[in-house]
Amino acid sequence: MRARDIMTTSVQYATPNARVQKIAQAMVRHRISAVPVIDKNRRVIGIVSEADLLHRVESGTIRKRSWWLDMLIDDKTRAREYAKARGLYARDVMTSPVISVKPDTEISEIADIMERSAVKRVPVVDAENRMVGIVSRRDLIAAVAKPPRKSPRFSDAAIGAALQHEITAKTNTFNSAINIAVAKGVVELSGLVASSEELDAVRVMAETIPGVRAVKDRMTVRPNLRFAS
Repeated sequence: MRARDIMTTSVQYATPNARVQKIAQAMVRHRISAVPVIDKNRRVIGIVSEADLLHRVESGTIRKRSWWLDMLIDDKTRAREYAKARGLYARDVMTSPVISVKPDTEISEIADIMERSAVKRVPVVDAENRMVGIVSRRDLIAAVAKPPRKSPRFSDAAIGAALQHEITAKTNTFNSAINIAVAKGVVELSGLVASSEELDAVRVMAETIPGVRAVKDRMTVRPNLRFAS
């Protein structure tokens, strides 16, 4: 799936001259964590997130530091923090430039971007940087919640072959270390794996193959033997 498949197209947004109080009210009312800021051509020029409003004079949460630590802060950072804490308009508090994605961006890449950048939502923009939607973590979770598409069921022999291929491609376990038996869609696994994490991975590999009705896990974690020299 791509951004266009899961994005929200009815987006709450603000202009650079929008009052911070109004933006905060919209975030609370619509239960959203950020509001994109757009210019008159709908190009995304910034975003106001919860993080941008954490340290505000209205809530008494202005950042306070000891005098010696404050001396280590450069003038640019100090000025930026002052504007964020007291600024009246979106242009004063917004984060810019904005991390955004295209409509054809794969959702796996979007998840990586959110995790890497520690953001909860990303605007979706076209080739001219005009906003066409937004993707939030909630949208990604909704994609997980959708019922899976029905896949053709494999025969017992095909299940065994598919699982063998996955084990070879995705783990460090030698093929001969795991025994795979399949009967009427029930997979029985036995043998040795390198770790408990690898044991779980092999079990999941079996459970997610179309046609598998159940998995009997009889695998054992290989002992980590150390020999004295």
